[in-house]
Amino acid sequence: MPTCRRFLRTAAFTAAACAASLSTASAQTTLVLSAPDTHVSDTMIQGGTSANTNFNQQDFLATRASTNAEYLRRALLKFDTQNTLPAGTTVQSATLTLTVKSGGTDAARTIGVFPVTTSFLEEEATWNQRRVSTPWTSAGGDLGTESTRATVPNSAGAKVSFNVTAAVRAVVAGGGASRYTRLALADLGASTSASYREFYSSEAATAALRPVLTVVYGGSSPPPPVNPPASGTATTLRVLQYNTHHGGYGTDDVYSPERVADEIVKTRPDIVSLQEIEVNTSWSKGKDQRIIYKDLLEQKTSTTWYMVWFGRSGGTTGLGELILSKYPFVATSHVLLAASRSAVDATISVNGRTVNVTSVHLDNVAQANRLAEIGELLPWASTLAENRIIVGDYNAWPNTTEVAKMNETYVDTWAAAKAAGTAISWPENPDGITHGAHRIDYIFQSKGATALKLKNAYVFDTSVYPGTCNAGCFKNTSGIDPSDHRPIMAVFEVR
Repeated sequence: MPTCRRFLRTAAFTAAACAASLSTASAQTTLVLSAPDTHVSDTMIQGGTSANTNFNQQDFLATRASTNAEYLRRALLKFDTQNTLPAGTTVQSATLTLTVKSGGTDAARTIGVFPVTTSFLEEEATWNQRRVSTPWTSAGGDLGTESTRATVPNSAGAKVSFNVTAAVRAVVAGGGASRYTRLALADLGASTSASYREFYSSEAATAALRPVLTVVYGGSSPPPPVNPPASGTATTLRVLQYNTHHGGYGTDDVYSPERVADEIVKTRPDIVSLQEIEVNTSWSKGKDQRIIYKDLLEQKTSTTWYMVWFGRSGGTTGLGELILSKYPFVATSHVLLAASRSAVDATISVNGRTVNVTSVHLDNVAQANRLAEIGELLPWASTLAENRIIVGDYNAWPNTTEVAKMNETYVDTWAAAKAAGTAISWPENPDGITHGAHRIDYIFQSKGATALKLKNAYVFDTSVYPGTCNAGCFKNTSGIDPSDHRPIMAVFEVR
C-alpha cells in the first residue's frame, strides 16, 4: 500500500500536499484527499448579477466580504469521506490545507469554515441554486454553525490550514445517508474590496497547489476534555503568562529552559502563553524550543500538552509566541501586526464553553507601534468567539494609553483582583512587578466573557536560584530568576 509522508502542523506550518494515500502508524491511519473529482470537488459562488453563474471551470476559489451583494464571494468544497473512510471510524484529526493564489491589500483576513448542510453539484452550484432547478434554502448556501476559522494572508503561495476535525468527525459519525464532508469558506470581516482572497482550486494544473484534506483516524477515541465537570458545575481554568527571555536566559545569563519549565509546573497551569520562543536560531543553539518546552512539560507533569506557535512576521524560524494547553485545540489562528509583531490564538472547550486564548508580544521600541498593534489586534480578536482572554508582554505600564485602550473592552485581571482583594504576590512585590521595576505583562479578560468568573490573580516569585544577577535584575530581587520576566496567572471559574 503506498504511503504519504507524515507531517507536523501548527498554526504557522502546513505540509506540502501529496497524492491521496494511506499510511498506518501507532494503530492510526492517515488519509490524504486531494485528487480532483475523485476525492475533491469545489466551486466559487458569487452574489449580485452573477448569482446564477456557475464558476466550476475556474482554477481558483474566492472569498470576499461586502455589504454589496454584487461582490460577495464564497467557496464550496466537497471531500469524499464516504467511500474513503470506513463507517464508524474514529476521527482523530482533520486538516484542510489551501494555497493562496492572490489577495487584496488587507494583509490578513479572518476566514470561517462552515459545514454545508445540503448536497450540491460543483458543475451546477451557484449563489442561488445548489443544483439545476433546486435552490438553496438560503441564498449563498445552506450553512451550519461555524466550525473553525483561520487568518489568511494575501501573499501568493502561502499555505493556510483550518482545523476541521469537529466538522469531519460529525459527518463521519453522524449516521446520515451521506458521509461526504461539505464545507463553505466565508470572509468574516468588514466589507471592503481589500478583503478579496483567491485560493487555488482542484482545477489547478499544479497538484501541490490544490486543496487537501488530511484525516488521521483509528486508534483509541479522541481525548475527552481535561477533568470534565459534573453537569451544572464550574470548572477552574488556570491561565499562565510568561515571557521566557529568548527561551530561557536567566538574570545570571545562564540558558536553561529546564528552570523555566520548573517554574511553570509549580503554578499548575491549564494553558500557558510563552513569549520569545526561538526556533532554530543562535539563541536556541539551533534547536526548536517549541518541542523543548512541550517535551519538558510532558515529562514533568505526565500529561499530554497541545501546542501552537506563530513567528514574528510569519516566519517559520526565529522568535514567536507559543501556547501550550492541557485541553485539545478546537481551532488555532494567528494575525500579523505592525512593527513585525504577531499574535497567536488557541480555541479550547472548557466545561462546554468556548474559550479563546490569544498570546501577543507588543513592540518594545515605540508607543506609536504598540498603539498601532493594539489597533490591529482588537478588531481581529473581535472576530473570535467569546469567551476571550488576551495575554502577553505589552511593554507598557498600567497607566499608559496602550493599557487604557485595552481597558475599554477588556478587564486587567491583576487590577480587578487587587481591587477585590484576591491578587496574590509576595510582600516585597505588592504592585505585581513582572519586569525590572514595572508591571508590563497582562492577562486581559473580555468584558463579554460572561462564562468566565475571575477568582484570583498571581505574580510568582521565581528568584529562587543562587548566584549574582547580571542582567534584567528586578527591583525586589532576592536571587536569580530563570527569565527577566516573572510569570503571572489568572484563575477563572468557567460556568
